[in-house]
Amino acid sequence: MTLFADLHIHTNYSDSSLTPTEVVRESLNAGLSCIAITDHDTFEGVAPVKRAADSKKLEIISGVEFSSELDGQDIHILGYCLDHENKALLNKIDAMQNARITRIEKMIEKLRGVGVDNIELGEVCSLTKTKSVGRPHLAFVLKKKKWVTSIREAFDRFLADGAVAYVKKYKQTPQQIVDLIRSSGGVAVLAHPMATNRDEIIPGLVKGGLQGLEVYYPNCSRSVIEYYENLGKKYKLILTGGSDAHGEGKENTFIGKAKVPYETVEQLKALASN
Repeated sequence: MTLFADLHIHTNYSDSSLTPTEVVRESLNAGLSCIAITDHDTFEGVAPVKRAADSKKLEIISGVEFSSELDGQDIHILGYCLDHENKALLNKIDAMQNARITRIEKMIEKLRGVGVDNIELGEVCSLTKTKSVGRPHLAFVLKKKKWVTSIREAFDRFLADGAVAYVKKYKQTPQQIVDLIRSSGGVAVLAHPMATNRDEIIPGLVKGGLQGLEVYYPNCSRSVIEYYENLGKKYKLILTGGSDAHGEGKENTFIGKAKVPYETVEQLKALASN
């Protein structure tokens, strides 16, 4: 029997509505043998999910989805099998999380400037168990307070790039993130390249240490998947995949919607051990 893994799952330790217990339950219901927890700029959700999976037939892989920027565009890099005791990594993650809080604070200030004056930083930050607060949390509060009717409207009117309350992210390049992951003993994978649409950066990142490409992603056509399969093979990258599930925080996906054979997990482990 073929075993499967979903290598891109978020929890309420970043911007998902899913608790560790819910993640484990949904993963088992999906028939998965292994999952990777890839919260944004934190790995604090990994241990709680492992505890929730204790005694159950579900392997948990440690991951982080790191944010970076190139020419004003968000580029996400997934890091797997990182050394959680690496001081440089811990210091960098702490700086990223502090920058997230500062960014939300500035967005709230901009919202006040356009008349949205009843949102406080504390209520936004209370929606995540860590300092990995982000725009989805602010969007949720905007919806809760009836400034918008949906999360999508919150982004379109207020929070998207170019909207009235948008504030740029903590500035770091994709290459800096790849360097951080590799120096922390992890495996660096470019997340959802079909969404980012910056394929021209892949050769340079490969030369700089990129090891994988997230090929299998929800709601992609077969032709798109085949294109990235061929691109990944061309550069001898691990072909990873996952649902990018956020519970109620992201529409049109759920745990197990995109998955990969367990062989991919073995490839990640082999690279991490080198």
